[in-house]
Amino acid sequence: MLIHILHRLAIALCVAVTVSIVSFLLLHLSGDLATAIAGSEASAAQVEAIRVQLGLDRPMLSQYLDWLGRAVQLDFGRSFYFQADVMQLIAERLPITMKLGSIALLLATVVAIPLGVLAAIYRDTWLDRIALALAVVGQAMPSFWFGLGLILIFSVTLHWLPVAGNERWENFVLPAIALAYYAMPAMMRLTRAGMLEVLGSDYIRTARAKGLAKNKVIFKHALRNAVIPVVALAAVELGFMLGGSVVIESVYSMQGLGQLAWDAISRNDYPVVQAVVLIIAMFYIGLTFLADVINALLDPRIRIR
Repeated sequence: MLIHILHRLAIALCVAVTVSIVSFLLLHLSGDLATAIAGSEASAAQVEAIRVQLGLDRPMLSQYLDWLGRAVQLDFGRSFYFQADVMQLIAERLPITMKLGSIALLLATVVAIPLGVLAAIYRDTWLDRIALALAVVGQAMPSFWFGLGLILIFSVTLHWLPVAGNERWENFVLPAIALAYYAMPAMMRLTRAGMLEVLGSDYIRTARAKGLAKNKVIFKHALRNAVIPVVALAAVELGFMLGGSVVIESVYSMQGLGQLAWDAISRNDYPVVQAVVLIIAMFYIGLTFLADVINALLDPRIRIR
């Protein structure tokens, strides 16, 4: 088990370093930072002064190592637009995004797993077809379009829930449903496929031959093995939700990390963009590593591969 964890940890560290390099290079490939910061009306002397002040005249490797050293200490500099410490801005916005993502993941899991189990048990019935139709529609429908549809129905027409904001719990209902519906199809289909495979296995036939109750066979013997891949997928989906919150938070005017990223991108606020990309990527890598460890604990076969 320890070797498996160390192996996965080494892979996660390699991916983290690669992401940091890509994040750093993408920002520099977007153009001359000194010119972008100074503005189109700035003189050559002013642009050069900014270049020297920010260390942009140094070799790229030196700039990267300096930036990485400060990033490890959560020092991402100051925002060009907000004129505030970048980490302070992120610390203020991150809880909103994490709360939204957690609610959406919980909602998707609570709906997807029972639906997948029922679809497998009642395979090729109307219940199975409805579940698959919901999955297809969920995967095909853009999250921002679904979010706008929810606003039109529940906020504008019925006046049940607020359109925008993040001050009250009611503000999180519609955006969480929009994010959850995007994640639910993959989890439902994976649960259904896992259950179909497990229900056709020898040990389930043996359990049935022993006369065990149907519910005991399904929930005690089959479901545990069927949901192992769903654990890994749930971690990946939470990472997607944190990244996808850029769109949903903009639709619902929520002041989370996604809205901060959108504001920073539209105003060329490079330090904020760089920090948000890196932090979301680190969350994604951490969640994937955690899912690998949980899967290894649940299924001993994974540890010996």
